[in-house]
Amino acid sequence: MKTSFLTLTLLFAGQLAFAQYNPEKPDLCQGAFLTPEDAKNLHDDFTKRYSDKVSWQKHAQEIKQGILDGAELSNYVFPKPTNIVIHSKKDLNGYSVENVSFQSIEGIYVTGNLYRPAQTTKGKNAGILCPHGHGTDPRFAAYTQQRCATLARMGATVFAYDMIGMGDSKQSMHKIEKALKLQIINGKAALEFLLGLPDVDKKRIGMTGESGGGTQTFILSALDDRIKVSVPVVMVSGYFFGGCVCESGMPIHKRPNFQTTNVEIAATFAPKPMLLVSDGGDWTVNTPDMEYPFIKNVYSYFSAADKVENVHLANEKHDYGPSKRQAVYPFLAKYLKLDIQKVMLNGIVDESVNKVLTHTELQVFDAQHPLPTNAVMGDAEVMALLERK
Repeated sequence: MKTSFLTLTLLFAGQLAFAQYNPEKPDLCQGAFLTPEDAKNLHDDFTKRYSDKVSWQKHAQEIKQGILDGAELSNYVFPKPTNIVIHSKKDLNGYSVENVSFQSIEGIYVTGNLYRPAQTTKGKNAGILCPHGHGTDPRFAAYTQQRCATLARMGATVFAYDMIGMGDSKQSMHKIEKALKLQIINGKAALEFLLGLPDVDKKRIGMTGESGGGTQTFILSALDDRIKVSVPVVMVSGYFFGGCVCESGMPIHKRPNFQTTNVEIAATFAPKPMLLVSDGGDWTVNTPDMEYPFIKNVYSYFSAADKVENVHLANEKHDYGPSKRQAVYPFLAKYLKLDIQKVMLNGIVDESVNKVLTHTELQVFDAQHPLPTNAVMGDAEVMALLERK
């Protein structure tokens, strides 16, 4: 049985009384747009759209195209990164760190740090993209460095990159209207950069980020098949659509002919390996009972229910802290063929040998490596550039 779009629209309209509906932007789903109960009812209704692999794949393609259309990228040709600069290599205990910038589109620079294993191995390394969530320059934070350094010690080449408006990416404020569009463009460029490194195995590419970085993870994983393992942390929720314009500020969830959620977007990754990390202190509190079973059901259409997992930390809050990282390391090791034994001590992954570097050591632009002169500066100028793309 299939439910008509009219039926879904009426159902959704009835839920708006409980939602953060914005009459000035009726095509957006923002923040805690639904109650958890209404989200459960909506997802129960969603399952009437599909019942097998073929019907799901048709809808998954619809979702992916809806993201591109809503983000104004349906006709956009993503260029290869240019003006790549890698500098200031720091050799540490089992890994190295370098500072990186490259141009994603003319005048816009992606900034980040590249972590690599110190020892060369036979063949090439797995590659992992590590976007971060919201905060005060989280790329420099200890928890980001710990994750990236440990994964590098396990044998991965890891790229941690800035959200716009954070770290070295200060060409505009973070909350420009089309932030979501620019972060998809930058994420695509970051993936191309990683794939272009000579030491990276193109068949072993993973991505993991927390909060807003989790949103970046499941959106880019939905849009690009070259990502083989996805680990969105503390973000996949049936009722919460992302509280920032970089997540829900463009109409990627509500399209003229269908409604979707972040749960369905994450499910488009099926049947490739995905780990959902959730906790009891944020909008992922119901993941074991709602979001995870929903996604696992989609994976069952591919006979791959064992490829999606959930680690729920009921007594924890919203972060990418030590126990969440301890949950993620073995999953990435398993599916990206990393050597987790290199970092084990007394039965757990040992992060104590990692060195937490200073802001100055990790910053990309300095006196010796200035921001290129063609960089577009200011919110209005960056927005005008995005309007033309």
